[in-house]
Amino acid sequence: MSHNTINSPDIDRCTNADFEAIFDIVNQAADAYREVIPEDRWKEPYMPREELRHEIDAGVVFWGYRVDGQLVGIMGIQDVKDVTLIRHAYVRTSQQKSGIGGMLIGHLCAEAQRPMLVGTWADATWAVRFYQKHGFRLVPVDTKNRLLKTYWDIPERQVETSVVLADARWLAENPGAV
Repeated sequence: MSHNTINSPDIDRCTNADFEAIFDIVNQAADAYREVIPEDRWKEPYMPREELRHEIDAGVVFWGYRVDGQLVGIMGIQDVKDVTLIRHAYVRTSQQKSGIGGMLIGHLCAEAQRPMLVGTWADATWAVRFYQKHGFRLVPVDTKNRLLKTYWDIPERQVETSVVLADARWLAENPGAV
């Protein structure tokens, strides 16, 4: 399945001026994970400003979808080694289910020059379905564990409770991994 490619004039690369809006969107939308992810992995706020700054400093580039000039959805990408990771994809609760996430992922997948991977919480079934709808496939547990330890810097507990999905390009380049 190919990625949906929708070029929207409402999507642009976020700047430092968007930092507080990104922070707000992440923490408002992440509330959906509160009762889903393991209790020991939840914190308030879900992503503190220092952690968001660290992610940006580590190379996460946020793209945003704007409505009437206001940022309402964000999705980050990060080039790590030989892949591009989708990182921190969130849409304001009031704007969810309106196609914004699909437009963002379509834009980023169309721009990507490398195979793409995304990690999410295993019990966040809506997130897994979203990525599957956009052409990503779950990788087996042993592959997931290897990929999370190779491309992400997360605690072992998060490795245990997460899944990884890969795009068609990654799957084609790694046929024995599925």
